[in-house]
Amino acid sequence: MPSTRTLPTTTDLRAYVVTGQGEPRRIIDVARAAAAGGAGVVQVRSKPISARALTELAERVALAVAETNPRTRVLVDDRADVAAALMRRGVPVHGAHVGQDDLPVRDVRALLGEHATIGLTTGTLELVRAVHDVADVVDYIGAGPFRPTPTKDSGRPPLGLAGYPPLVAESPVPVVAIGDVTPADAADLAETGVAGVAVSRGFMHASDPAAVARGILAGFGERRG
Repeated sequence: MPSTRTLPTTTDLRAYVVTGQGEPRRIIDVARAAAAGGAGVVQVRSKPISARALTELAERVALAVAETNPRTRVLVDDRADVAAALMRRGVPVHGAHVGQDDLPVRDVRALLGEHATIGLTTGTLELVRAVHDVADVVDYIGAGPFRPTPTKDSGRPPLGLAGYPPLVAESPVPVVAIGDVTPADAADLAETGVAGVAVSRGFMHASDPAAVARGILAGFGERRG
């Protein structure tokens, strides 16, 4: 069985931002503010846009985040090729988060290199068990949906709070709760053993994204994912 990777000590999964649709300036401002509030990861996801537009947006987000909080890691959703292009140019992008239908994670690792952060979407016990076969190339998994989400239909039943402990126990890598998670859910989800919560609308619609990030971190207390 492949060995399990260890996330860089600088990667904090607790407050995980997923950007949403909107004007680029708003997306950049939210990412910057969330990073200032202590968010450990910003995933640039703004479907549906072209690869070129995603590349431009991810670069602008990464530069803004790096200037604000160099400890925050910036990932590109789905498009490992976009992440690779930016990383090759020296833009402070740290990896990619891919789904079950995207480029296989072993190919993503080969493309992005040993030091990139790579996440994989799951959500069932069967999918989590399959992660054991790729635990040497995956850094964390997203598991969901926590509840039905209006932005993405995964085809998987909602997990609810009760669904996470079995997945956490089975997973060889840290688990991030995804799928219509709100900042108010952080404390309850932290009790299930997840390493963090991925929040989109809670950040994108917030008047103070930095305060949202601080609130999520408070929900996890001193435990770091």
